[in-house]
Amino acid sequence: MANRRASITDLAKALGLSPSTVSRALSDHGEISAATKLRVRQLAQELNYLPNNLAAALRKGRSNTLGIIMPHINGYYFPAVMNGIEKVASRAGFKVMMCQSNEDLNREKQNIETLLAAQVEGILISISASTYGETAHFEQVRQQGTPLVFFDRVPDLPNSTAVILDDKQGAYQAVKHLVEQGCRRIAHFAGPQHLNTSRNRYQGYREALLAHDLPYDEALVFTLPSLTRDAGRTGMAQLLELDTLPDGVFTAYAFPVVGALEVLHERGIRVPQDIALACFSNEPFTTMTQPRLTAVDQRAEQMGETAVRLLLQLLKRTPQYTPPHILLKPELIIRESSQHRAQLVTSP
Repeated sequence: MANRRASITDLAKALGLSPSTVSRALSDHGEISAATKLRVRQLAQELNYLPNNLAAALRKGRSNTLGIIMPHINGYYFPAVMNGIEKVASRAGFKVMMCQSNEDLNREKQNIETLLAAQVEGILISISASTYGETAHFEQVRQQGTPLVFFDRVPDLPNSTAVILDDKQGAYQAVKHLVEQGCRRIAHFAGPQHLNTSRNRYQGYREALLAHDLPYDEALVFTLPSLTRDAGRTGMAQLLELDTLPDGVFTAYAFPVVGALEVLHERGIRVPQDIALACFSNEPFTTMTQPRLTAVDQRAEQMGETAVRLLLQLLKRTPQYTPPHILLKPELIIRESSQHRAQLVTSP
């Protein structure tokens, strides 16, 4: 027994009891005497017995577990979403089982298979960057009757349930702020356009230019090959080769703006006096750079809390119930990387 996990059968043999009696003793059944319960629990502790939760879930038809699939847990955003998920799930009496797709479609499919095999009662997912238009694995979840809620990154799937941020409005606010600070030639670092988050931020950028009578120039839009600091360095180096430099940059993600800021410092270009910066995602490091970075806050914990509440609604309602998409409002956090640029430009 030293090389394997003790089972209820092992406990029953050692105590001279039936497996059903041991099982009921461990679950504190009223028909089992206090003395028998004590004997069973003492031996279970000695043998380091752990209950087989999956087997129990199969017997009961429920697991009290929610499955979570994240694209990654780098940075601040997705861990903060997870905090919100765990907070509400725990209060409702649920455990959570988290998987990472690592931005890979095949891994995402494997994650779903793992969670379904574990008899989770519902799945919350933010899709990977490589999922594109594939939705068959999500349909599989729904066909099995398992409630499914998307958050942040969502697929184009009819009648889906989701919680998303108003990314377009967040981008619009950031670009509008740059215009109000005196910027007239604003560049954009865009993410992959098959993701709803990147696409909506790009649309917000364009709509803000249009609303303020500023021309759209394709030369000022750099499509990020990855959402990394190095990609931001590459993008800024490319912008600095233009005959007419931008006076403001809005990046769709936070990590690339750090690389952009590094290049500007290396070239002796002042921020915000020469080029103002604003980004999406209010990561903690945005307050540690010089200057501190203006950023759009994504309501991360609220995203997680709202997603779980939606899932709990699905568990209680009839199969025909389909809650609408919930749209959270972003908040622009203004800091020195963009603030009062118009005054700074004219100051001695």
